[in-house]
Amino acid sequence: MDSLTLIGIASIITSGLTIAIGAIGPALGEGRAVAQALSAIAQQPDEKNTITRTLFVGLAMIESTAIYCFVISMILIFVNPFWKYVISR
Repeated sequence: MDSLTLIGIASIITSGLTIAIGAIGPALGEGRAVAQALSAIAQQPDEKNTITRTLFVGLAMIESTAIYCFVISMILIFVNPFWKYVISR
């Protein structure tokens, strides 16, 4: 097995782990945020609009973490700088 193949295998495994682990945290965070928002709306129905607006801003911030993990995975697969290094040797 040559160096280029090993780098390809490592890149694919690493990108898969990045997506898998990087999606667990945001999924748990979003679930907890929604549960807390529903609980807050149940206790204070008059503040529904404020709670919902704040919830959506928080969900967008939480989701950005998963998007960053996705971007890193795509970089590892398609634009891996180590491949250029091995090819140039």
